Amino acid sequence: MNIDVSTLKTITSCSLQDTMAELPHIGRHCDAELCHLLDFLPVRCDACSGTFCLSHYTYEGHNCKNAYKKNVQVPICPICDRPVPTPKGISPDAQVNEHILNNCAASAKKKVYVNKCSVKGCKKKELVPIRCPNCKYNFCLAHRHERDHDCEQFQKTPPLSRHAAAAIARNQGGQNCASQARTAQMSEDEALARALAESMNDVQISPEERDRRLAEQLQQQEYASGGPRERRNQRSRGGNNNCTVS
Repeated sequence: MNIDVSTLKTITSCSLQDTMAELPHIGRHCDAELCHLLDFLPVRCDACSGTFCLSHYTYEGHNCKNAYKKNVQVPICPICDRPVPTPKGISPDAQVNEHILNNCAASAKKKVYVNKCSVKGCKKKELVPIRCPNCKYNFCLAHRHERDHDCEQFQKTPPLSRHAAAAIARNQGGQNCASQARTAQMSEDEALARALAESMNDVQISPEERDRRLAEQLQQQEYASGGPRERRNQRSRGGNNNCTVS
């Protein structure tokens, strides 16, 4: 009896399907999302513990999410092109991300404006830190003053009392008066020194004329320093000398 090869394959596949239909409890279905093939010799993944058929048992075949736990390859940083050491059991993506944020030299060179403003909604960054002396937070140039960022510590500081403000005003007024007195004294001294210098430089003037000019200069200075009070005294003395005839 001669049997064709194609006929034999058809009979074998039909008998195999009949056997699988009759014995559904033998074997396991593939855990691949689009497969679910019933396989008599399934393969268990050592990373995710899933059961897969011959076509999907590899990590890449079923897109295993825990493949990084078994993968010993060292990832490369996409910015500085340096290998990133990854301990066993840690995701390479998380390790590369941490490297870029903290240890990447190329990324650190690019970050110049790193001083972010602390005001909510403000995204400005400055080259140098600008800290508020009251709340100690960092701000941009537009919000560096206490009133611009509603500083709570500045608002809690009590304002100066009226007595303190008056004392400060008196102190400033006293300092101004003292400075004016020093300026007047210096001007008088300068005038006297100028008169002495002129009298000494003029050789042709006699000593008597020199003394007379110096006396007049001193008298004018005394009269100017006396002010209205000295003039009133002179007027009162002059009024007493006048006589009335009845």
